[in-house]
Amino acid sequence: MSGTEHQPDYRVHLALLFVQLSFGGFSVVGKYALAHVQPLALASLRVAFAAPLLLFLSMRYDRGIPAPRELIRIAILGFFGVFVNQVLFIIGLNYTTAINASILMPSIPVFTTAIAMLFGIERLTVGRAVAIALSVAGALIMLDVTKLSFSGDATLGNMLVLINCFSYSFFLVYARPVLMRVPALTVTAWTFMFGGAGVLIVGGRDLLSTDFQALPVLAWWSLAYIVLLPTLVNYLLNIWAIRRSSSSLVAAYTTLQPVAATALAVSLLGEAFGVKEIAGFVLIVAGLLKVTSRPRGAVGLVD
Repeated sequence: MSGTEHQPDYRVHLALLFVQLSFGGFSVVGKYALAHVQPLALASLRVAFAAPLLLFLSMRYDRGIPAPRELIRIAILGFFGVFVNQVLFIIGLNYTTAINASILMPSIPVFTTAIAMLFGIERLTVGRAVAIALSVAGALIMLDVTKLSFSGDATLGNMLVLINCFSYSFFLVYARPVLMRVPALTVTAWTFMFGGAGVLIVGGRDLLSTDFQALPVLAWWSLAYIVLLPTLVNYLLNIWAIRRSSSSLVAAYTTLQPVAATALAVSLLGEAFGVKEIAGFVLIVAGLLKVTSRPRGAVGLVD
């Protein structure tokens, strides 16, 4: 059924802001972690920690198991949102650079809008198209798309990251109707159970063979950051936000990741914040403001 898309409250925007700022550091922190841990071991560590905890919280607070037909849909979410998303991103990041991975992230709102239109879940309006274009343009200006490298293994890594972006976009769109029927915590928990099982099948051996005692302290902090924020907290917040807004809005916020990356570069590496960064930031904010403002009476999501 269709209806008018309501305006999400400020908590949704705060949640999405936090998610993207913490995701923005994932490329940098993850690249450091991959210098000490195998890609599939890192992916397995994420789900091995998050899945049991999420299932415990779901059983504790939601006190129920989804119906069989919903479990099938959630298994699809697990495949695209956890298994494909996490495995391909980690492996892709291992082959390419943190800059390349960041440059490819703005493809998410484009993919998300296209998939939502294909499924008839959202309608593309002129305003929404302009908003997405502004945000994507701002992100690419900040990142300087001319820095995208195709040397050596970078091309393979870029392709894997791009497929990861498409998979995550599908997850954002497909999750919306499921969340209309199943509690957000339950969806998150079972998504991790299904997707995490696949990750452990392909990466469990690497995880078990990792010598964690030999890791430096900074590597431990990197792993803690990756497991707690981009994995556990951010998946919960994203699912919660999708339920209360739209897939397009959640996807549009991914263009803030370059802002986080730039902030890290300025604060930790002493890089300058110049005209290019200011222009990109203004375009991103303009796009986000545009995508959150819908004309009265516009058709929203198909629930």
